[in-house]
Amino acid sequence: MPGLNACFVDVGYEKDAFLHYLDLGPQFNSLEKYIRQTTSDKKRINSISKMNLLPDLDKEGTVSNTLKQGQEVVVQIVKEPISTKGPRLTSEISFAGRYLVLIPFNDKVSVSQKIKSSEERARLKQLLMSIKPKNFGVIVRTVAEGKRVAELDGELKVLIKHWEDAIAKVQKATKYPTLIYEETSRAVGLLRDLFNPSFENIYVNDESVYNEIKDYVTLIAPERTNIVKLYKGNLPIYDNFNITKQIKSSFGKTVSYKSGAYLIIEHTEALHVVDVNSGNRTKNANGQEGNALEVNLGAADELARQLRLRDMGGIIVVDFIDMNEAENRQKLYERMCSNMQKDRAKHNILPLSKFGLMQITRQRVRPAMDVNTTETCPTCFGKGTIKSSILFTDTLESKIDYLVNKLRIKNFSLHVHPYVAAYINQGLVSLKRKWQLKYGFGIKIVPNQKLAFLQYIFYDVHKEEIDMKEEIEIK
Repeated sequence: MPGLNACFVDVGYEKDAFLHYLDLGPQFNSLEKYIRQTTSDKKRINSISKMNLLPDLDKEGTVSNTLKQGQEVVVQIVKEPISTKGPRLTSEISFAGRYLVLIPFNDKVSVSQKIKSSEERARLKQLLMSIKPKNFGVIVRTVAEGKRVAELDGELKVLIKHWEDAIAKVQKATKYPTLIYEETSRAVGLLRDLFNPSFENIYVNDESVYNEIKDYVTLIAPERTNIVKLYKGNLPIYDNFNITKQIKSSFGKTVSYKSGAYLIIEHTEALHVVDVNSGNRTKNANGQEGNALEVNLGAADELARQLRLRDMGGIIVVDFIDMNEAENRQKLYERMCSNMQKDRAKHNILPLSKFGLMQITRQRVRPAMDVNTTETCPTCFGKGTIKSSILFTDTLESKIDYLVNKLRIKNFSLHVHPYVAAYINQGLVSLKRKWQLKYGFGIKIVPNQKLAFLQYIFYDVHKEEIDMKEEIEIK
């Protein structure tokens, strides 16, 4: 696409991925030459430390003169497909670790700006220059501050091994497109970026993920391996740690925060719009201006949290409550800036405009989390009428009877709304006890906050769902 100075690349996804000329990276010529050599000679893999790097790519050049149709290129996905857009690519390959990021063909060492001590920066730079192989560049991440040479050298060797494994796959590839390197799972990736000494416990309800996380924590903090625990409780893991309730109150269109004030968050194709409402608040002693400032400062705190929770990116426009005093507007701007300092995504915040609007841009790497917290009625399927709710327990009993006597399933758990569970369990001779005496003691009743009022799910002993849904009546 000469008009965009970019090309579209088939990476095996339903939509072609987008690669801009400037995203080819300055060392594209060297990468291209190396890949050509590797694919033409299947017997051996040359070390990039021995090759002479070619001159940097011309910044003013065009994609038409650099790439041709049908050419194979090595690319890395930097942005997931969002809405109607396909993935965004780069040819500046990088391998991220906990302390370092390895960039083949670069040969520079740069240190995170967040490491402020000039002595520490100089130490890290000198250290990496002495241990890194030729023609490999390294970015030192913030968490590397104060780390010993053995730890950094160990990770550097692991990252170089990733590169060598990827190149071996390029050499063996027989069909294109082909995947040559995949990052660790999302769970391990999160720990790599976020793990710190404040972690008390990590609970996992999936055995394979548990083993993966345990291995990773053993690698990066052997003395803290015992904080990784496999969750085996009857209650769903989110209900047990009260997360379901937080998800339902944090996502959705309306988000309440302190003293009755709330935010309305709307997502559109072009931007996210946030409206701040004071709700039915009590009056502030300083009158309307003081009231507006208090609501706005609370909104700034909650909004910074929401941006990270939902991973909202692109342009965000916030309509704060109007304030007359310039000093208060400045206070709000400073509060928003300090709240966003903890945010790892790149962002930019503009002061309030004359209409009381604040504009924020935030790096968008994947689609925003839009968790729908409204529930489709599982009992009326949108018709608006349901069977009498007092007969609900009779329906459940007939399902249990069918499971035990017809399907011969003796051990299972029934997940229902917590209110219904409380009703089934109440009293000395509860409904649950009656069912157990009649149908066997393999019946468990589990309250599940995720379910709607008259919704129910049966699970067998292997936690697989047994489909016992009512048929939708067709009239």
